Amino acid sequence: MPLSREIHLVRRPNGAPTPADFALVERSVGDAADGEVLVENLWISVDPAMRPRLNAGQPLDEAMMGMALGRVVQSKLAGLSVGDLVTSRLGCREYFTAKADAVTRLRPDPELPLSVYMHALGMTGFTAYGGLLEIGQLKDGEQVFVSTAGGAVGSIAAQIARLKGCRVVGSTGSEAKAAWLRDVAGLDAVINYKTQPIGEALTAATPQGLDVYFDNVGGDHLDAALTRMNRLGRIPVCGFISGYNGGGAPVSNLFNIIYAGVTIRGFTSLDYLPLRPKFEADMTAWLKAGQIKYQETVREGIAATPGALIGMLAGENSGKMLVKLAD
Repeated sequence: MPLSREIHLVRRPNGAPTPADFALVERSVGDAADGEVLVENLWISVDPAMRPRLNAGQPLDEAMMGMALGRVVQSKLAGLSVGDLVTSRLGCREYFTAKADAVTRLRPDPELPLSVYMHALGMTGFTAYGGLLEIGQLKDGEQVFVSTAGGAVGSIAAQIARLKGCRVVGSTGSEAKAAWLRDVAGLDAVINYKTQPIGEALTAATPQGLDVYFDNVGGDHLDAALTRMNRLGRIPVCGFISGYNGGGAPVSNLFNIIYAGVTIRGFTSLDYLPLRPKFEADMTAWLKAGQIKYQETVREGIAATPGALIGMLAGENSGKMLVKLAD
């Protein structure tokens, strides 16, 4: 019966989350009962989607939910053995017990680092893949803009568009991230929205307009993109990080939806789950061939999780924000 430390939400944030909104709690975790496994988490994925749940959806004084990758240390469940790797939404804790419907067995490719299954080959990569190709209906050679292109979802979406022969513009919030996107990820143009007015910069960077805008931000980025959309352009809306902590710039160019025949559609990965096998095959091949690059920002230990979330929301991460719990 191991002791497990876990992160609890103890109060709803008022604006941006602060350390006082969270608590580190230690409790005993029971042995696996019949039909259960006991899992030791190895990696926790820290994602923007965790922020809206802090306002509603995440219960107070309970272990926070989040994507995680763990190792089975005790099994009374057919089909899973000690040592097997599993993914779950039961992150933000060191150990947990669960039934079969709460975990998914992972069979990692031995040529790839395990951590990629928390981003490029995990939920953020799948979000980028399906959001761009299924929701955004991307066609080869189109004009594409990706906001927060230095993040875990945006960086993959931008590189998939490049692999499809598209001209890709990305936005990010630092010169270091902009340099990585230009020099490593191979984007055609990068806008640092903290030093350049997004509207003017996007106009200059998109002389042929935009066919697809992959939106992670909303606010002023969406407003700027609406003025550049070509006829029958598509805007898959993955996130609205500008408004997660309240406020956010207003969007005033919505009338362009009418005149350009633009489609705007929000989505989650549940909208295209049948694509998962094709995504895994494509992404594995791209990673092995060096065609998809990635960055990781890794914090160590369960106690680092609140700071990792706060830092990620403030743009402190390059690529994927992860918390490593064990080898």
